[in-house]
Amino acid sequence: MNQEQLNDITFVIPCYNEEFRLDVDNYKTSLTNNASIFILFVNDGSSDNTLHVLEDLAKLFPRQVAVLNLKSNKGKAEAVRSGVMHHLSTHPTVSIIGYLDADLATSLEEGYSLSSVMREKESLKFVFASRISKVGSTISRKTYRHLIGRVIATLISNILKLRVYDTQCGAKVFSKELAEFAFEKPFISKWLFDVEIFARMLSKPELYSENNMLEYPLDKWIDHDGSKVKWTYFFKLFIDLYRIKLKYPKLRSRKEML
Repeated sequence: MNQEQLNDITFVIPCYNEEFRLDVDNYKTSLTNNASIFILFVNDGSSDNTLHVLEDLAKLFPRQVAVLNLKSNKGKAEAVRSGVMHHLSTHPTVSIIGYLDADLATSLEEGYSLSSVMREKESLKFVFASRISKVGSTISRKTYRHLIGRVIATLISNILKLRVYDTQCGAKVFSKELAEFAFEKPFISKWLFDVEIFARMLSKPELYSENNMLEYPLDKWIDHDGSKVKWTYFFKLFIDLYRIKLKYPKLRSRKEML
C-alpha cells in the first residue's frame, strides 16, 4: 500500500514559533487513531525549536507526517500556499487537501469530517468550517474576539456579496482541482487570504459558484491564547479588504446576497 492509498486527506499546518504551543500528545493520539490523515507541517522560519519538534513527530509517523522548512518567515498566507503547492506537486494523486491551525482549535477529527462531507456530494469543491454556537456544540471563544469577528464577518460578506457566517475559521478543505487554482498565485494579505480564496472562486463564475461550496458548523472549537495576529492589524485589515475588492472587480458586479 503506497502513501497515496493510505492517506486520503492531507492537512497543511503552518507553524511559526510553536515550540511550546504545539500539543504533540494530541497530534500523536489523532494520528494513531486515524491512519487516513496526512499532515504537512510548514515551518515558517521559526526562531525557536519548532523545526526540531516537527521533525521528531515526522520520525514517529513517517507515513503520515512530513515537514516543509521555509528558511525565513513568510507569514501565514504564504506558508499555507507554499505547503499546498508543494504537496500537490509531490503527491499528484491527492484528491482532497486542506489546512488547519497549529493549535488544533479545530481538531484533526473535525477537519476529517469536512472532507467526509465533501465526498458525500460530487458538486462540492470547497468545505469550510464555521464557529456557529448551537445546541449540542462546544464553541469556546473569548467574547471580545467573537464581537470583533462578527464585525469583520459582516464586512466580508458585504464585499463578497455572499451570505457566509464565518470566512476566517482556520479549517478548510478543497478538491485538488480547486486547490491548484486557488493557491497558484501569492495572496494580497498575510492574514485575510481566506477572503481572497472566496474572491478568486467568485471571480470565475464560469468555473465555480456558491453551489460548489458549503459552510459546515463545527461541533467543537476551542480558542487558544498565543495568536500571532497583533491587535494593531485590525486597522490594516480594512486596507487589505479594500485591496482585495479592487483586485477582483467581478465582485462588484455580483448580484446582492439572497
